[in-house]
Amino acid sequence: MVDEESLELFPGEAPPARPAPSAVGAPLAERMRPRSLDEVLGQDHLVGHGAPLRSLVDAGELPSVILWGPPGVGKTTLARLLAAGPQVDFVPLSAVLAGVKDVRAAIDRARTAARVGRRTVLFIDELHRFNRAQQDALLPHVEAGTVTLVGATTENPSFAVVAPLLSRCRVYTLHAITNDALSQLVQAAAVDPERGLGKSGVILSPEAAGTIAEAADGDARRALGIVETAITLARRGGRTEVSDDDLREAAGQRALLYDRDREQHYNVISAFIKSLRASDPDAALYWMARMLEGGEDPLFVARRLVIFASEDVGNAEPHALPLATSTFLAVERIGLPEGRIPLAQCATFLACAPKSNAAMKAISRATDAARQGGSLEVPMHLRNAPTRLLKELGYGADYESPHSAPDAFVARRNLPEGLPDEPFYEPTSRGAEREIGERLAAWRKRQSES
Repeated sequence: MVDEESLELFPGEAPPARPAPSAVGAPLAERMRPRSLDEVLGQDHLVGHGAPLRSLVDAGELPSVILWGPPGVGKTTLARLLAAGPQVDFVPLSAVLAGVKDVRAAIDRARTAARVGRRTVLFIDELHRFNRAQQDALLPHVEAGTVTLVGATTENPSFAVVAPLLSRCRVYTLHAITNDALSQLVQAAAVDPERGLGKSGVILSPEAAGTIAEAADGDARRALGIVETAITLARRGGRTEVSDDDLREAAGQRALLYDRDREQHYNVISAFIKSLRASDPDAALYWMARMLEGGEDPLFVARRLVIFASEDVGNAEPHALPLATSTFLAVERIGLPEGRIPLAQCATFLACAPKSNAAMKAISRATDAARQGGSLEVPMHLRNAPTRLLKELGYGADYESPHSAPDAFVARRNLPEGLPDEPFYEPTSRGAEREIGERLAAWRKRQSES
């Protein structure tokens, strides 16, 4: 669906000026929207003097770009400012609502504008919501210069944008806005008599501004929404200063930046696993709490713990895998919120356990050998001999059961001919695996001497 602010252009008709937001009807976040690059908050690496986007604007150039960053950091604002030059039409689409038909309508409008010497910037918010067909529909028009595409996305473009379209765009990354910058923003909004809430008669203390910045989690739009609600609550209550109760009611419960099936999901689970591997129980607990508070399935977390118990702890602590599998069962049976407790027990145990990835490396080496060697013959002494014929053919001949040996070990090669004598499993010297390594070294020595 084409945004209401899109312009219906006809040959020879100049676009009407975009009206300023109403001080009465527009939300505070809209009224405080930056009017120039100098007012853009927290993105100096892009819009500071000499920075890439600033240089493009100063040079009067604008290639197709993708603005990638978390919510509320100014992607839409930047897009509008980039398209603010003379003879440029800004046509916004929402990828949540628009389809190929809307894209075609915007392209037709761009062709009409081009005939009267106007350039069209097609802004697509939430670009990652477009499927492959919708993104492919943009390609020829971006390539031909019919439109200049400015896409905004909260998702990693490497995964969310098709490669042909990505290759035709420059990608610029926007950062989450710091708490200090957000605190300054909400204080400015609280005292601004024209665009902000300076006429409300309500004071916002620096401490309250800091609390709002914390609750906003790097999102300027959310920060301004909180301060607007908090000041409204204070006015209704006849107070001249925002109270702690006003802040609590306005902020609600902060939604943590964690999307169960997108990039933040993979970033946070990666941080969790790497913290476990680094033997840092505090960091592991934090990242696990982030996942659970963000709505992650606790069984997903439990499965990762089971995998970690074998992949990264292994035989250095043989109790790791039984504990992890028991944790999975416990979480499956009791669910949340109590399921957090066995998850925390298991995570702290695994973080503090001695580490070994020898088992994982061993199966990788064995798999490589199996793939490269093909179907090598099973040695005769290891073959199954359930029938008389197979016995007569030598199946199972000369097999010696280790249980009949004095120390339960028979020094005989059990790998097929054609494989090198290099070992697959190489125990570490950590934890319980030290003893395994010593025992295995003695057995291998006897095998080599037999």
